[in-house]
Amino acid sequence: MAKGVFIHNPQSVYDDRPEEYYNFPKVYLSRAKPTVGDWIIYYESGKGRGRKSYKAIAKVKAIREDFIKPGHYYADIAPNTYLPFDQLVPFKVDGQPNESLLSLEDGRINGGLAISAVRPISEEDFAKIVNLGFEDEFAELPRIDELQNYDEQGNYVSDFAQPEYVVPTPRLTLQTLQNRKVRDRVFRRQVIKAYSKTCAFTGLNFVNGGGRAEVEAAHIRPVSNDGPDVVSNGLALSGTIHWMFDRGYLSISDDHDILVSRHVNNIDEIDRLLVTDRKAIMPVKESDWPHPAYMEWHRAECFKT
Repeated sequence: MAKGVFIHNPQSVYDDRPEEYYNFPKVYLSRAKPTVGDWIIYYESGKGRGRKSYKAIAKVKAIREDFIKPGHYYADIAPNTYLPFDQLVPFKVDGQPNESLLSLEDGRINGGLAISAVRPISEEDFAKIVNLGFEDEFAELPRIDELQNYDEQGNYVSDFAQPEYVVPTPRLTLQTLQNRKVRDRVFRRQVIKAYSKTCAFTGLNFVNGGGRAEVEAAHIRPVSNDGPDVVSNGLALSGTIHWMFDRGYLSISDDHDILVSRHVNNIDEIDRLLVTDRKAIMPVKESDWPHPAYMEWHRAECFKT
């Protein structure tokens, strides 16, 4: 196994959904295979309005052939491993590339390797980029007892407790980012930031004296059903609305209309809660809008028609 960097740009010509699968030509197959069972970092190059930055991590589950497009393959992403960074990490820091393997002896960049859609990365560079991407997270990491009380899938395992705090070593960083409590915290922060601390269905924006938003981050397709921790699979909802959404009394259309189940027995109360035009409030960035695939899943599998 080996860690890698996968280039993925916003306007990719490949059949990509980076939280689920990554499409690539056969020329990169020998570099992609070693990443199976290990972690990769997604990077945007300058093409297709790319931002020349590292943007997310994920774990590769398997490589399979693309039977639709000859000479191409898919890297399938392990469920619940894709996680966007809190902030983009630039290609260079202090004038030096974050990937040491790209530096030639004379100080120049290895241009051939740098433009490769799939390339290896050292353990040290991987850990450095991840720490830069989630640097705010380490100021509020859970205590060691919290990590020990939950396994990598977030299941409760022990009552053991120690009043100590985590030191972010490379190995612990990955353990931490697989912990459900931590991933929920990262997801909440990113969703609430995208929605400007405003409930998408009511328009309410309540913030307490400490600056903490009242709204919660709701998964559209739940984690228990392989829903990823990405903003496009999230909505910022107030507590009551979140409860109703999770139980299928509310949903959302592809045009962002708020759908109310016929099983709701007090429509007048709901009308007073929801925005008057029944149009969900969307984030400024279109890339943060709910993905049609997740909205369709919620309507088909959760919404009570």
